[in-house]
Amino acid sequence: MITRRHLIRSIGGLSALGVSTAAYGVGVEPVLRLRVTRYHPTPRQWPADFPLKIAVIADIHACDPWMSLERIEGIVERTNALKPDVIVLLGDYVAGVHQVTRIIPSSEWAKVLAGLKAPLGVHAVMGNHDYWVDRAVQQAGHGPTVAHRALEAAGVPVYENDVVRLTKDGRPFWLAGLGDQLAFLPAQRFRSTGRFGADDLNATLAKVTDDAPVILLAHEPNIAPRVPARVALQLSGHTHGGQVRLLGWSPAVPKQHGLRLAYGHIRLKCDVIISGGLGCSIMPVRFGVPPEIVEVTLGKVGLAVS
Repeated sequence: MITRRHLIRSIGGLSALGVSTAAYGVGVEPVLRLRVTRYHPTPRQWPADFPLKIAVIADIHACDPWMSLERIEGIVERTNALKPDVIVLLGDYVAGVHQVTRIIPSSEWAKVLAGLKAPLGVHAVMGNHDYWVDRAVQQAGHGPTVAHRALEAAGVPVYENDVVRLTKDGRPFWLAGLGDQLAFLPAQRFRSTGRFGADDLNATLAKVTDDAPVILLAHEPNIAPRVPARVALQLSGHTHGGQVRLLGWSPAVPKQHGLRLAYGHIRLKCDVIISGGLGCSIMPVRFGVPPEIVEVTLGKVGLAVS
């Protein structure tokens, strides 16, 4: 995960490059820029003649002035324009910084996200911040969070260690949504739950009942070394690409198990794609990793079976 110490060190390096560069990282890139980043992975477990386009939205962190409802409306419009087969939301919908003028209630941003449209639907998981700001859930030691309830009230299903079987042109595949891996990390402020995460990878994948390919939604990418080859693709967010990314290096994201799971496409037992996300955490700064919607295309359209 991004640590405050590493991020401050990254921003310090930015500041050393000049005041104008630092100002860009605070006032321009996190607020005014939005790009679509496209990937076309070829997982071994995904049939080459099965085309599927996925739009990925991660780490919105709704708040004024950094991620207003108007900005979220623009993200929804841009995502719908991609005409994806399915849209996935990877968590951290609530504010992740303290330097805000307004915390946007979950009911408001969820209503905007309800405008997302795709033939195979919109599907969501929770992120760590969605758990951390929910005092009642922290005290109880289990969900659902306010953000979870808001999305479902807006018509968006949320998965916590659960799966759904979808079909496109008669071809099935599974979406598996993992519970958040850091859900109860700050629970000592309230009471100990005896665990950090709400995730259960084995129980989630045990709900897959046939040989159709599996796409795993996991807010944090950290689970990747444990994901078996049964999964074709893991989609994650959480890191924001480190928020400061210099020449392909994200200094705010430390290595774990010899891997720096910070950003982009990585091949382990399954293919892993880590979104740079849209909002900010800890500090409202981005440099070298603009807010992004991720478009993932699986299979080869030219080989599609009619």
